[in-house]
Amino acid sequence: MAASNANTAAAGEEPVYDFAVYEVGRDTLPVLQGWPVTGQQTRPWPLAQEQPASLLIAPGDTVQMTIWDAEEDSIFGPAGITPLQPTSVSSDGRIFVPYIGNLQISGMSPATARTRIEEELIRTVPSAQVQLEVEPGRGNTANLASGFSAPGLYPLPDRNVKILDLFSQAGGPSPELRSPQVRLVRGSQTFGIPFERLLKEPQFNIAVRGGDRIFIEDDERKFIALGATGAQAIFDFPETEFSALEALSLVGGVNAGSANPEGILILREYAPSAVSDGIKGPPKERVVFTIDLTTADGLFSAGNFMLEGDDLIYGTESALGPALTLFSLTNTLGRLVTGN
Repeated sequence: MAASNANTAAAGEEPVYDFAVYEVGRDTLPVLQGWPVTGQQTRPWPLAQEQPASLLIAPGDTVQMTIWDAEEDSIFGPAGITPLQPTSVSSDGRIFVPYIGNLQISGMSPATARTRIEEELIRTVPSAQVQLEVEPGRGNTANLASGFSAPGLYPLPDRNVKILDLFSQAGGPSPELRSPQVRLVRGSQTFGIPFERLLKEPQFNIAVRGGDRIFIEDDERKFIALGATGAQAIFDFPETEFSALEALSLVGGVNAGSANPEGILILREYAPSAVSDGIKGPPKERVVFTIDLTTADGLFSAGNFMLEGDDLIYGTESALGPALTLFSLTNTLGRLVTGN
């Protein structure tokens, strides 16, 4: 394989190859693990920050007001208690209040809005008190779009509703997903994190904001197994972190009759922007990693070397493979001739 990828060199000079070769072992793993990730688009994810346990009124919310007035000749009627018709916060953040007019309340907490309405109302009704309740509308709703057992629009009763709380209400990720990947669309940005990591690391359990769109998709990464492996096919990633040793187990190991366990190859292609000095990144775009399954170091290292999307696992053949095949064929012919 090396010769077929060698560039033409002058007589007496060493051939120049368009790929680099690295053995996966105890000494090389720390460097290899620091190289850029390939085969998937890495996305950021915000860190969790505690938010006030109160709602911020937004356009589209529904406000229900009840006005209390102890005056006998109250303009709101003799009962002293006047429930007003529910009103929706307009697109410019205002509501209509009798004897006040249009009042801006968007961006306020319900307690602040109630105080603001009372301040304006007592100019006309000195003893008036206001009771105010808010039902979240689209501006205070998160859209769990797809990938959930129960997708839909979920109202946010306050600013500190955690994303995993919403997942619980929606029944969690759809059971059909092998390796769920969470995607959060907030404004013009898209964030992403594996669901497994979101569960395990509390600092990623962020508060959801009104207008957030959340969906879960399956891990689209794949790898290929060829050569003297147990199976030659394209495989999906069954989980987010998946080692070379686990991948070999998934494909059925190596062919016992023809494989060379000292020569397991993993072929990976990096983006041109990832090419570096061999420490911060690979020295070439194409890299061949070699694994020796006959040593303890090779086995341990294969268990710590993570596979990446579009990797190719190639099992090389042992030099004894053709001889064993010929020996087996000769024995078969011999039995046919002798009748044994």
